[in-house]
Amino acid sequence: MTLPASETGAAELWEKLAARIAAGDRFAGLFAALRSPHSGDAAAGAALVLSAHVAAGAGIDTMQVALPPGAAGYPALTPLVGAAFWYERVIHDQFGVVPRGHPRLAPLVLHGSAEDHALPRHVAGYGMFTIPHGPVRSGVMESIEYLVETPGEAIPHLNMRVFYKHRGIEKRFEGMSAADGVLLAERAEGIASVAHALAYCHAIERIAGCSPPELAGLVRVLHAELERIANHVDVAAKLADAAGLAVAAARFAVHKERVLRLVSGLCGSRFGRGVVVPGGVSARPRMSPGALLTELGRLEKAVMADADSLMATSSFLDRLRTTGPLTPARAREHGALGPIGRASGFSADARTERPYDAYPSLGLLPVRAHETGDALARLAVRWDEVVQSFDLLRRVARELAGTAAGELAGTDGGGATAAACEPAAGRAAGWAEAPQGEVLYDVTLEDGRISRCHPRSASFHNLVLMHDVFAGDILTDFPFIEASFGLSVAGVAL
Repeated sequence: MTLPASETGAAELWEKLAARIAAGDRFAGLFAALRSPHSGDAAAGAALVLSAHVAAGAGIDTMQVALPPGAAGYPALTPLVGAAFWYERVIHDQFGVVPRGHPRLAPLVLHGSAEDHALPRHVAGYGMFTIPHGPVRSGVMESIEYLVETPGEAIPHLNMRVFYKHRGIEKRFEGMSAADGVLLAERAEGIASVAHALAYCHAIERIAGCSPPELAGLVRVLHAELERIANHVDVAAKLADAAGLAVAAARFAVHKERVLRLVSGLCGSRFGRGVVVPGGVSARPRMSPGALLTELGRLEKAVMADADSLMATSSFLDRLRTTGPLTPARAREHGALGPIGRASGFSADARTERPYDAYPSLGLLPVRAHETGDALARLAVRWDEVVQSFDLLRRVARELAGTAAGELAGTDGGGATAAACEPAAGRAAGWAEAPQGEVLYDVTLEDGRISRCHPRSASFHNLVLMHDVFAGDILTDFPFIEASFGLSVAGVAL
């Protein structure tokens, strides 16, 4: 088939992208934005620019191609790179351009028509029916609808409707100053506030060419690792609750609360908000390094004791073992992020591959390799990361104690806490390793204001893998699989 001249650029770019991924690079995302040929042009005269991110070596490369104004479509990337499946559906919903050859171009962000809302049927057979689970569910659960196709117990196919609370975060960034943008970034995905703020600020700092002071790098790692522990303990609580282990669920909920109170004692916010700013951090920790070390010791002892007890409970392990397996081949093909990827033998950790802030000097303890990719392996990865995080936090506390800053409590945030960072124009990508995996921000500034900011969460990149992990599982396995993914629906529906 001969492509129109307007589409050859996209086809050539996709071939180059697919070749890089085949050679070992990782697909990190795809988005679209309108770019006017002249300032003030109407959107109708603007070109649609497709930007693909590729993780390679020590950086994130951006490969882009501009479609001509009024272009109705382009050759789909998904047939070459399956991980683009959801990304291209979002582009279609947002801009109306058709990725030709996409395997299933149903609405993802938009509500769709009545036909789109009819219960789909992907599996045929005697007694097959569809169970709509959500979007309103019991308990404090985010709004997502699972469409489970089943003959009664087995789950041969699962579909998802996610964007019930789409907030238009990308659009809300436009026109904000670089300094104010971090306030929105840290609210994009509440359970990963620090990671989003870091990824955003790293992009701003690359545009400005500034480097945060050493002290700021330590404080950033401090809050990032406490956020990681809180998230992983929360996953353990949800898994214990799914297994009916009320005492274990309550104890891990208490541990999470202790972590959040420690964060609040350090900065005044339970979610670490207001700490990370372009150029560094807003203030020094409010707790002395000695007091921090003491609290970390108590917390680690309590968390790991309960973790050991949970992982020695055979009835609990039986529910997780072989449940929701993601094969290593599928994890590598998709570029699965965070604990989901690492549980299936695919490690993509931005803290080691593209280190930032104080991570290069602190180092990371090696963790065990996992290959089974089931819910048990995903929890085991999280416990390994909790141990790793506590080790990093002790190193940070000792480094803070060794600084020349003296007593940290009550001091202001000036001086060595931040470098001047007031970029006027430019574009850069920034990243950070959230508890769910790599968070990526692509930021463009014009005249000191954000003209475009595209956030990509690990939750969005990973959730589509729920389609692939139900082989051989039944309805009662569902809560274990969902909890073991540890993702945020709000982080998907940005």
